[in-house]
Amino acid sequence: MQRPDLSDLPEEVVAYILALEEALAAEGSPSPAGGGASFEPSEPPTTINVITVTAEGLAKRTPRHLYGRQRRSGMGVFDIEGPETDPPAILAVADEAETILVCTSSGRIFRLPVAGLPETPVRGRGQPLAGQLPLLPNERPVAVLPDGRGAYLALASERGWVRRVRASFVGQAMFQGTSFHDAAQGGPLVAACWSSGDEELLLVTGRGQALRFAERHVRDRQGCLGMRVDPDDRVVAIAAVSETSGVFLVGEDGKGTIRLMRGLRANKAPGAGGKAAIKADAVRGAVTVREGDDLFLISRLSKIIRFAADEVPAKEGVVQGVNCMSLRADEVVAVTVSAI
Repeated sequence: MQRPDLSDLPEEVVAYILALEEALAAEGSPSPAGGGASFEPSEPPTTINVITVTAEGLAKRTPRHLYGRQRRSGMGVFDIEGPETDPPAILAVADEAETILVCTSSGRIFRLPVAGLPETPVRGRGQPLAGQLPLLPNERPVAVLPDGRGAYLALASERGWVRRVRASFVGQAMFQGTSFHDAAQGGPLVAACWSSGDEELLLVTGRGQALRFAERHVRDRQGCLGMRVDPDDRVVAIAAVSETSGVFLVGEDGKGTIRLMRGLRANKAPGAGGKAAIKADAVRGAVTVREGDDLFLISRLSKIIRFAADEVPAKEGVVQGVNCMSLRADEVVAVTVSAI
C-alpha cells in the first residue's frame, strides 16, 4: 500500500503517525499498541465503563473491556473525538448502574446517571453535557467520582484550601448544582476524592510538592488551609491515603512513579508547605493505587493507555519516575485507576 500524503495534517498528528511507524517497524508487528507492546487478552465483557470528559464538557463512556491492556510505556490508542480546541480533561471509571458526581471549578456538584452518558467505541465522539450540566461562564468540570465510595467527599482548591462534605449532603436529595466551595477562598476547585473519615489526605501540586495530614483536622463544610502553595504553583490532585498506601504520580511528560507513603512523613496538622514527592515540572495527576489495579492515562491529543500499576516501581524516596506513556508532541492531561 502506498503511503498517503501527510503534508496537510496537523503537526501533532504527523508526529504521532511517524512515531507509531517507527515503533511498528522496530517490532515487525502490526500491533497498535506501539512501544514494542501488544495487547493482553481482553477481560470478559463488563458493565464497568471508562468515562472521558473534555475541558468544555463533552463526554462519553466506553466499556472497560474494550480497552486492551498494554505494557507500560506504550503509545496508547485514540479515544474521545472532539474539537482540537477542547482537549480531554478528566478520566473516571464507574459501573453503568451507578451515579457519578461531577464537580466543577466553581465548587458546584451535579449528579448524573452513568447510563445517561452516550456509550461509544474506544474512538468515539463525545456529546455535550450542556443539557444535564448547565455550566456558568468560565466554569468547567474538574472531577468525576462514582457516588457512595466513602463517608466524606474531600474537595481541594487551586491555592490549597480543603473542605470535607458528608456523603449524605451529595446524595439523592441534593439539589442539582449545589455549591460546596467559595472560589474567593483558595481559588477555583481543582480536585476531589472520597475518604472514609479516619484516613489522611494527600495534596499534590503541579511542581511535584505534596503534603499529607489527618483528615480529621479539616472541619466539615468550613474547611481549612490544607497546604501553603507557592505563587507560581497550584494544587492539581487530592487523594485519601494511609501509612501503607502507594500513590501513583504522573507528569505531563508521561513519566510516573508510585510513591510509598511510609517514605513521605505525615504532618501533624494541615497548613504547612509541601515536600518534594516526585521530580517533575508539571504533575498532571495523583491517585491511590493497590496491588492488581490498572491505570488509565489520557493525553492532550486524546491518546489513552491502560496498563498494570504493578509495572510501575514503588519508591519511598523522590525520583523522576519511569516512562509510562510514549508521547510525541503531546502531553498527559489526566489519570484514573481501576480495581480489576
